[in-house]
Amino acid sequence: MLTYALDQRGDLSLYEYLYRCIRDDILGGKIAEGEKMPSKRAFAKNLGVSTITVESAYAQLTAEGYLRAVPRSGYYAASIGSAGPVMRDPGAGEGTVPGTGQERRGESAGRTAQTAAAAAAAAPPAIDLASGRPGPELFPFALWARLMREVLSLRQEELMAGMPGIGALPLREALARYLLEYQGMRTDPDQIVIGAGTEYLYGMLILLLGQERLYALEDPGYRKISMVYGSHGIKTAYIPVREDGVDIGALRLSGADILHISPSHQFPTGVTTPIGRRRELLAWAQEKEERYIIEDDYDGEFRLSGRPIPSLWSIDRADRVIYMNTFTKSLASTIRISYMVLPAPLAARLRENLWFYACTVSAFEQYTLAAFIERGYFDKHINRMRNEYRQRRDVLLEALRRELPRNKVRVHNENAGLHFLLEVETQMSEEEMTRRAAAEGVRILGLSAYLHGYGAEPGSRVMVVNYSGLGDAQCREAAKALRRAWMPGE
Repeated sequence: MLTYALDQRGDLSLYEYLYRCIRDDILGGKIAEGEKMPSKRAFAKNLGVSTITVESAYAQLTAEGYLRAVPRSGYYAASIGSAGPVMRDPGAGEGTVPGTGQERRGESAGRTAQTAAAAAAAAPPAIDLASGRPGPELFPFALWARLMREVLSLRQEELMAGMPGIGALPLREALARYLLEYQGMRTDPDQIVIGAGTEYLYGMLILLLGQERLYALEDPGYRKISMVYGSHGIKTAYIPVREDGVDIGALRLSGADILHISPSHQFPTGVTTPIGRRRELLAWAQEKEERYIIEDDYDGEFRLSGRPIPSLWSIDRADRVIYMNTFTKSLASTIRISYMVLPAPLAARLRENLWFYACTVSAFEQYTLAAFIERGYFDKHINRMRNEYRQRRDVLLEALRRELPRNKVRVHNENAGLHFLLEVETQMSEEEMTRRAAAEGVRILGLSAYLHGYGAEPGSRVMVVNYSGLGDAQCREAAKALRRAWMPGE
């Protein structure tokens, strides 16, 4: 049986040290693909730890794709793929996008999304399950105001001085330290670029990478991303999202140069890309020069079970991943501060070619946020929000189980991020479900509203539930309203 020297764990918790030991043995080949892991009880007894410690380590390894759980059988080492170069399929056409049929389906899906969204917005909703905006009650107004006064008092000279186009150094340094602790990302502050919202940063990337590149986007996916790229005249291909992330075969056939994904918690499916698929994606990126992956970690801090999923950037050894994040979910949607971490060669290219660009976030806001992160307030704020969101999710799930027939409803991917999927057995279309919910004062959209062309089968009944802006009373009322809308006779 596996044995590890737990007395050498240093400052790590028992579960995290055990998780790292097993992960490293899988990566190193000491634990072979398909090998059955010891039972939780037997392993815990052998190591002299609690069963909960082993269970927590196994759960994290399963979430990241190192293990796979087989019901009534146990845990097995999963395939982790290869991060090295992979030969391109010789039958794949260069620079081709899956045919015009895809474009027609994408246009149809776009009209469906617009119709559903218009129906949902026809009357101001009492309860919003579509936007996922954090509520004002969670923002630390008093602390933020105090830090703002300190910045005005103590940093008057810096506030009136010039600033690098990539952002204030104190904020970039604070972010570099935070990313090292939170994601294990070792980055130089000069690789970090601050911008007013991800839309601005997308535009800067387009200038940096070239407008002639073909971008691959997730399908279903966050439609605003495709709209931003489209406004810049960028050609896009849509890659279906499966249970293990984007379809690698479709990605190769697309002829794409750039892949834009959210591997830690895909929107809207909630899929977490396992380590095997991540290594395949890194191999794809290495096959050609100037091929990059844009990793959008929009709500990675809010994994509600276990530790955050390590970023794709943290396992990239070839400088092919561009990491992006925002404070929209973690602080407030109205704080327009986002950032990206560029591979070192791209950071040098930006300094050489785009040095004349001014930073779009005021120095005042940047120094305030830097102090908020540097003094540990951001960590405490995230922990508080994570606990609050876990409670809101649990209240909503319990209310849905109480109001909706259990044999007609299934919940998917509820342990990560700030939304989950609600699969409903009904004869209604998703558009009709959206309209009926709106009539009951609830704004909600189905999975098909986020389709570009591929993805879920037409006629599926899967609704996307965003709960971050709800209080307990709204969670309970939402469940009652959805029962009235979707199952009036039950």
